[in-house]
Amino acid sequence: METQNTTTSNGVNNSHTKDNAAKIVFGDPVLCAQFLKGYTDIPLFKEIKPEDIENVSSHFLPLFQESRDSDTVNKIRIGDSEIYLIALIEHQSENDFDMSFRILRYIVFIWTDYAAQQEKLHKGITKSKAFLYPPILPVVYYEGTSTWSAPLNFKDRVFLNNVLGDYIPSFNYLVVPLNKYSKQDLIEKNDELSLIFLINQLQNSSEFHTLKDIPKEYTEHLTENTPDYLLKIIGKVIAVLLHKLNIPDEEVYEVTDQITRRKFSMMFDNFQAYDVQETRRVSREEGRLEGRIEGERAGRIEGERTGRIEGEQLHLIKLVIKKIEKQCSAAQISEILEEPLDIIQQIYNIALCQAPDYNADKILKELNSKTVS
Repeated sequence: METQNTTTSNGVNNSHTKDNAAKIVFGDPVLCAQFLKGYTDIPLFKEIKPEDIENVSSHFLPLFQESRDSDTVNKIRIGDSEIYLIALIEHQSENDFDMSFRILRYIVFIWTDYAAQQEKLHKGITKSKAFLYPPILPVVYYEGTSTWSAPLNFKDRVFLNNVLGDYIPSFNYLVVPLNKYSKQDLIEKNDELSLIFLINQLQNSSEFHTLKDIPKEYTEHLTENTPDYLLKIIGKVIAVLLHKLNIPDEEVYEVTDQITRRKFSMMFDNFQAYDVQETRRVSREEGRLEGRIEGERAGRIEGERTGRIEGEQLHLIKLVIKKIEKQCSAAQISEILEEPLDIIQQIYNIALCQAPDYNADKILKELNSKTVS
């Protein structure tokens, strides 16, 4: 789980990336309706509509002493009745064997609040025979790769439950494991949430090639039927998930830009599968290697030092040229390569004067002449 707070160039905060993605998904009525309808196998939700769902997380989460940013509480209207079902959706990336107890605390908080609200409207109503508490459906959305093995019933977490079972709170929570669904299962659901889940299943950037054979009918359906506001939400969620895989900012921007412009079929056409952290490490190693080679050619200690520096500079220039060809700004290149902006800006300015015929050796020569002068 990410713990650092960073904001990318396309405005996505990377703190607790998975949690943020879950919060965006389950906080949206359209995506939440798709989740309840397509992934819970509960007949009551088969006809659920987005307008039946009201997100009330902001009211309840301050009451939950151990809540996380991804915990979502939605109030759901059932048919034309005034009965409400509260869906408590928990997001997990690993097994939590105390989940049933945490959910029990949440349930008690929600019912306590409900009773207090009803007492304000009708004093003494909670003591009447007719008063009933609203049902609460606890759902755990599980993104882990292993099987969820924590007990589903709270009673199983209490010893002597085989003797005193009738006197111990007993309820199950529902687990929806993402790894249960194959790529084909998700494609057949043919909705916006399935696209998010397809990307969320990826473990590294090299797996993106598996998405290039998605049926044309699937992307056409998304292109024709997804409302504009939902395109922006999908873009935000997918940006969060891509950053989780250490995808460079410019690659993330290209993918999300295709989404907002309804170019779903082109999302990954030009995608380069690499981990930006690993790329930076390899780039520095290659730069040092070029430097050593230059030094060996010079045959002197001073030449080795100078050659190493020039080799690293030359390699950096070549990386900058590649980013310029991909329409990256100097600031974006500086962030991607983790190099000072003033250094990148000098290379950037010299390179632009050569466009489109870039020559790394000439750029290095001019850069060094400016440094000397």
